[in-house]
Amino acid sequence: MQNSTEIVYFVLGAYGDIGHLKYLYFSIMLLWYLSICVANTVLIVVIYVDRRLHEPMYILLCNLFVNEISGSTSLYPLMLSQMFSVTHEVTLPWCFLQMCYIYTSASVEFCSLAAMAYDRYVSICYPLRYNVIMNTGRVALIILLIWIYSFVNFMFSLSFIVSLKFCGNVIDKVFCDHHLVMKLACSVSILNNISDLLFAFVTVVLPFSLVSFSYIKILAVCLNTSKENKQKAITTCTPQIVSVSNMFVGCIFHFIESRLDVAYAPAKVRVILSVYLLVCQPMITPFMYGFNFPKIRQSCKRYLFVRK
Repeated sequence: MQNSTEIVYFVLGAYGDIGHLKYLYFSIMLLWYLSICVANTVLIVVIYVDRRLHEPMYILLCNLFVNEISGSTSLYPLMLSQMFSVTHEVTLPWCFLQMCYIYTSASVEFCSLAAMAYDRYVSICYPLRYNVIMNTGRVALIILLIWIYSFVNFMFSLSFIVSLKFCGNVIDKVFCDHHLVMKLACSVSILNNISDLLFAFVTVVLPFSLVSFSYIKILAVCLNTSKENKQKAITTCTPQIVSVSNMFVGCIFHFIESRLDVAYAPAKVRVILSVYLLVCQPMITPFMYGFNFPKIRQSCKRYLFVRK
């Protein structure tokens, strides 16, 4: 049996031997990654340049676009490099770094959606106090706290893994997965399992509860308002509901693929389940929030297509 001193790298076993198809997969993934970066960067620049978009909601959106690029960068460069690798090996430090990057970005995503839901809650339920409650300084503080909270949250969970002794090194995924890495340990204490569940709770359940509470309150207010205000509330809240729903579905896929025995499923299906969230969400966000919002769409047309 191997001990921890012999395990210096993990093997990403989900790649397998794809032969000449690796060139096709590489081209598709590279194009998709570049599209994600371009779409989100365009919106970040437009929001930064157009002073009319320097409002709490758009600043929070800008933070979300930054996180989409960050989350994608935690996955795609490694996947692209592994396409041409024979052994698919990743050293332990790089594996831990990728886990930190991916799960911190996931936490930032959920917390950002919770902050945006709170912004809509204040805007619709307390419109006269909105500018006082959601001023620029407070929004900047919220964004800072989101990143600190997400980073500290995962570092606490990661601290239980780095000290483990590993008796295996094959991860049946295309990226380093927190739960699967923990399963490779020679022995796992109850504290490790608790930390894993605690991380899932504070990353997914807690922000999702805050989002649900905000929209329940918004729905209660909309039921007693005019038809015009109902339509406005639906227009601004629908993208967030779609995004949160997609995140929730992606987390379910991730949970099923990581924790349940899906060996009977085809390898390609398991890979799709594992990367669904990191593939779809970064492209859904700029189109659902950015190009779908009239003010941002008008600004894009003004700065990108109008020539004086």
